[in-house]
Amino acid sequence: MTARTLVAATAAAFALSTVTEAQTSFTLDDLLPGGSTYEQLRPEDRAYHWEGNTLVEGKKEEKKCEQLPDEARHVDLSDVSGHRAYTVKGNLFVLTADGNTLQVSADGSTDDSENIVYGTSVHRDEFGINKGTFWSNDGEQLAFYRMDQSMVPSYPLVDITTRIATTKTCHYPMAGEESHVVTVGIYKVKEQRTVWLHLQGDEGLPGQHPNDYHTNLSWSPDGHTLYVFELNRAQNHMRLVAYDSETGMPCGTLYEETHEKYVEPMTGLSFLPWDDTKAIIQSQRDGFNHLYLLDLKKPSSLQQLTKGSWVVQQLVGFNKKKKLVLYLANTSDPRTKTLYSVDMKGRTKALGDERGVHYRVTLNDDGTQALDCYTSPDVPRCINLINTSTGKGKNLLTAADPWAGRIVPEITSGSIKAADGQTDLYYRMAKPVGFDPAKRYPTVVYVYGGPHLHNIDASWHWCLRGWELYMAQKGYLIFVLDNRGAEWRGREFEQVTFHRLGIVEREDQMTGVNFLRSLPYVDTDRIGVHGWSYGGYMTINLMLTWPEVFKVGVAGGPVIDWQYYEVMYGERYMGTPQSNPEGYEKCDLKQRADRLKGRLQIIIGGDDPVVVPQHALSFLRRCADGGTHPDFFVYPGDEHNMFGHDRIHLHERITQYFEDYLK
Repeated sequence: MTARTLVAATAAAFALSTVTEAQTSFTLDDLLPGGSTYEQLRPEDRAYHWEGNTLVEGKKEEKKCEQLPDEARHVDLSDVSGHRAYTVKGNLFVLTADGNTLQVSADGSTDDSENIVYGTSVHRDEFGINKGTFWSNDGEQLAFYRMDQSMVPSYPLVDITTRIATTKTCHYPMAGEESHVVTVGIYKVKEQRTVWLHLQGDEGLPGQHPNDYHTNLSWSPDGHTLYVFELNRAQNHMRLVAYDSETGMPCGTLYEETHEKYVEPMTGLSFLPWDDTKAIIQSQRDGFNHLYLLDLKKPSSLQQLTKGSWVVQQLVGFNKKKKLVLYLANTSDPRTKTLYSVDMKGRTKALGDERGVHYRVTLNDDGTQALDCYTSPDVPRCINLINTSTGKGKNLLTAADPWAGRIVPEITSGSIKAADGQTDLYYRMAKPVGFDPAKRYPTVVYVYGGPHLHNIDASWHWCLRGWELYMAQKGYLIFVLDNRGAEWRGREFEQVTFHRLGIVEREDQMTGVNFLRSLPYVDTDRIGVHGWSYGGYMTINLMLTWPEVFKVGVAGGPVIDWQYYEVMYGERYMGTPQSNPEGYEKCDLKQRADRLKGRLQIIIGGDDPVVVPQHALSFLRRCADGGTHPDFFVYPGDEHNMFGHDRIHLHERITQYFEDYLK
């Protein structure tokens, strides 16, 4: 792979010197979710589901329950027992298979305060948490979260739908401030009683430890034990603790992991179907996320199953007959996602094409067959049935190119060196439609830059976003670079940003810009930048750091000052404002608001509960104080992202800003 470019033209992606009358352009409605014609221009898909070991075409019919109240939320069905857990306001209930309603909690909030809530996701959905109830294998025990937020300040958001504007609130624990308290209970359905876990803290002592995080709850197959990954608030010491489901008392610590920066447990235990005494645990302990075999009888003897300078992206399941673990990983290229198997001796085998992205894989009951949905730069969508023992497959669908006959720019992917001069960074470039190498084009850098996300992979058109294609139609060159700090490249790559968010990332992005400036067809006097959320932070960061380089920027939902961001995410990467004051100050964009020179538009949702409006408003105040003049637009009533027609409107506005000031 060269430092310049690795051209991988997609099926319809090639340089167009002329455009025939038969070809048509795209509209934003064609390219963006919520657009009126968006679904018509997506690759053909086909629904399948497993019934035991039989593959059935069509969507799985959802089991409806008319006995649930209309206000029921967070419904969680046990397929084994037929019991359903659900919440109403802040309380938790169980509707049994025979139609009895059991109230699990009574002290949850029944108003809009949400001071105490049961059965919902906690810790602001960090650490892989996306739900708040967990059935045992037999469906007769329900582990659940209880979250007390009463001590967390209620952040005010303005509701303009009332005759006189009122406020609605959300509990928002900011970095360094008091956080919510989470406890874990187990409801015994047959006995109609709750057992509370005597959660342990960082010191290994039972009792209440309000600053700790309790994540990735996992049941033992026999239901006698509940396993909890516990993390101290500093997030540098993780312990896997076993709890007796009858008494709630800790049975012992099975595994511990510490790191000078942070440890981030994202998945629970996955027990071997053929051996209840062993489970798979995932860890970055050797620098890359890999699979380890944990023997519960001898937890000190941890066996590493996968190894290498690549990451396991997902544990898919097990081939029970051959005793294989099935997983997705980027072994061949950081941009890929391929299905593999590994046996109990660490011997691996690729299952399917290693060039692209296998984005949806489901298994039959015994794990001998996998329904594999696949895409690559030149394959819109492919669905195969794969034998997980041999790797042999049967094609069920190869989608035609839905963009055939449309005007598609040349799309390439390649690599350059990071600011350290050593690390490979991958990029995507979309050249203007009708590209002429003798011309010089306005260029827009699209950026995210933060953790837990990537922009470039080996999916269709190299994961091109619809807006990028739209801008290429309008004569712009679009460049996207995954800097250090992005996901799926290993611990060192991700943690280089520790305690200094935005500093290494901007240096890497500027390396990408210098690469662009070396290209004869890039107009170096017309370079713009755009990003959302962390990308909004990076957009403003780049414009303030190199005001002479970036002429125009559009920053959506931008973080401005990390002390205004939430405890879990913010403290993992930045520590607290009390422990890392210098880092917070260096990363605070308000400190450099007077350096703004180019045209900058800031766009936010008026009711954003993720990056609260205080970020943008505090920056605007500092700009006024410093004599700089950004533009500002608010979507009243919208939260962190825009949906439906507002999404179309948003991208019309972003596009027009570049048309007005960059082109």
